[in-house]
Amino acid sequence: MGKVWKEFREFAMRGSLIDMAVGIIIGGAFGAVIKSLVADLLMPPLGLLLGNADFTNLFSVMRDGEVAGPYATLLEAQEAGAVTINYGLFIVAIINFILIAFAVFMLVRTINRLRAEEEEVVEEPTTKECPYCMSTIALNATRCAFCTADLTGN
Repeated sequence: MGKVWKEFREFAMRGSLIDMAVGIIIGGAFGAVIKSLVADLLMPPLGLLLGNADFTNLFSVMRDGEVAGPYATLLEAQEAGAVTINYGLFIVAIINFILIAFAVFMLVRTINRLRAEEEEVVEEPTTKECPYCMSTIALNATRCAFCTADLTGN
């Protein structure tokens, strides 16, 4: 049993596994923030623009419940046991997805730019200029190929 515990501990403490766990936790919190952004900040003004539409209450009744409709809200329909198609909730879910996808895109784009900047390698020069005739010559040249000047002191 001690060997199994040791192997499990090594597995659980791997950097990539811990990074993944942190990513999942942060992702869950990020999802909650986006859900609140959509439900609490974006949907109310959008609903006002569309004539006081509350997207969470956009639904179609397929079959009435124990208490016959019409139902003013989705909650009333669900409490009555009605079978509904909740297309308003679907719209909200699509908006959530688009915002999360855009935020992830921007994050990945930024990370890729930072990585590209890190990977830029400054190449060491392989040539230099002759101080006498200004011709381009090899960096380790001791005599200029163009003006034959001695470059050992330079």
